[in-house]
Amino acid sequence: MHRFLELIEQLDSTTSTNEKVNFIAAYFKQASPADSAWVLFFLSGHRLKRFISSPKLWSWCMEETQLPGWLIEESYAHVGDSAELIALLIHEEKQTEEKRTLSEWMERFILPLKDKSEEEQRREITSMWKNQSRFERFLTNKILGGSFRLGVSSLLMVKGLSKAFDIPIATLNIKLAGEWKPTSEFFTHLISEAALPSNPLNPYPFFLAAHMEGDPQQLGDPADWMAEWKWDGIRAQIIQRSGGQAIWSRGNELITRSFPELLPDQKHTFVIDGEILAFKEEKPLPFTELQKRLGRKIVSKGVQEKYPVHFMIYDLLEWDGEDLRHLPYHMRRDLLTQYSAYFLTQPLYRIPPALEIPNWESARQWREEAFKAGTEGLIFKKKDSSYGAGRKRGFWWKYKVESMTIDAVLIYAQPGSGYRSGLYTDYTFGVWEKGELVPIAKAYSGLTQAEIRDVDKWIRRETLEKFGPVRRVKPELVFELAFENIQESKRHKAGLAVRFPRIKRRRLDKTAETANTLDDLRQLLQERNSHGK
Repeated sequence: MHRFLELIEQLDSTTSTNEKVNFIAAYFKQASPADSAWVLFFLSGHRLKRFISSPKLWSWCMEETQLPGWLIEESYAHVGDSAELIALLIHEEKQTEEKRTLSEWMERFILPLKDKSEEEQRREITSMWKNQSRFERFLTNKILGGSFRLGVSSLLMVKGLSKAFDIPIATLNIKLAGEWKPTSEFFTHLISEAALPSNPLNPYPFFLAAHMEGDPQQLGDPADWMAEWKWDGIRAQIIQRSGGQAIWSRGNELITRSFPELLPDQKHTFVIDGEILAFKEEKPLPFTELQKRLGRKIVSKGVQEKYPVHFMIYDLLEWDGEDLRHLPYHMRRDLLTQYSAYFLTQPLYRIPPALEIPNWESARQWREEAFKAGTEGLIFKKKDSSYGAGRKRGFWWKYKVESMTIDAVLIYAQPGSGYRSGLYTDYTFGVWEKGELVPIAKAYSGLTQAEIRDVDKWIRRETLEKFGPVRRVKPELVFELAFENIQESKRHKAGLAVRFPRIKRRRLDKTAETANTLDDLRQLLQERNSHGK
């Protein structure tokens, strides 16, 4: 357990990717297979489903500390993270010096809690708190609440594992795709030469495009590249093998139940990569329509008709049992075209064109016309590129439409989470409507650490009201926000919602009175819709 806590602190202490890889490799070399399996689980971005709610933990903390509710609420407003606050408020008693490994702690103490009564949970958790260090308590609360994650990409994790055991990254990616359990047996097989007993419905690792800054001419000869439209949906793989059928999202989530009508007939076995889109009357719908299909245990015919979907096929990864990923992209596209007669018998499947690029000026013009095609821009794919894993620069590039921007006023702020939990970093911005500021977007990324600290000091000084951890501030600071799209939304007070908002810069040259209005955004929406017709 001590070694795991040390690894977390090491990873949090550096921004160097090489150092992170070295720390991960050193851990795996020393740890037992049982402990390594759990670290692999967390480093891969997996989380336990929450089985102890935050209100329960909060209530038990109040009982243990005997502090008045108002004081705990004020403390929470300052700390901004309930897991961290409980870790700070509970006093250590250190009644025992029992040493346990990470796997013992997870399997003997944490996992069994979900099957116990509420009183048994309270007794065991409060006892655990008193015999843990502050950092251990924080970790316990995060895991119990289903919100524990390590700030490391899965690619760095695989690199560390590869370095520790001299196993090719491609081999590890295949073995880690799909569903697996953090057991000693799994980890032992993972690092052995023997193939893992594979689930026939597991996906391949997804190959991702990097974001391209600047002009596409930097890519060299356009004859070496092909282009596809960049659709705004859910990246997925549809698998049909002898073991059955499955749909996997890019986030390694099984989403078959959400889109049952996309399962094909049984004439062939294959794996296809593409994008699930909300689609109606030959036109893609906003992403928000697609979200209404996710997370449902049962998707009725009525829901399917109300929020219809299509699957845009990008790539053919496997056909009748043959893995095609090693082939160059242009050959895989040729095969997809060759078998299109089969795929297009599926009424909800589409094969968008792969565009030859006569010159880079044509590519620039296509990007300008992206919204007419209902897309976000282009994806450039090198003709000779195999289908890899993760985001490997140099082969696939996203060439997206220029972001839209507005000037908005900071109106609310609350503390961030993790290493940002002591600073006000989560902001709500508003634009003008009939003399009032109406919330239009929430954003937390885009500022430097120095800017964050400066804004944090201003927020504490210029707070007008407090609502738990949220502060209403003087409407004075103006920020330029960038976002990818805008659409109507009944769920938002403004009647509009922006997609992927982020802070572009602080506008020290502007006053709040000069910020944009809701009418300005309506005009942006109208222009965007007219381009899409």
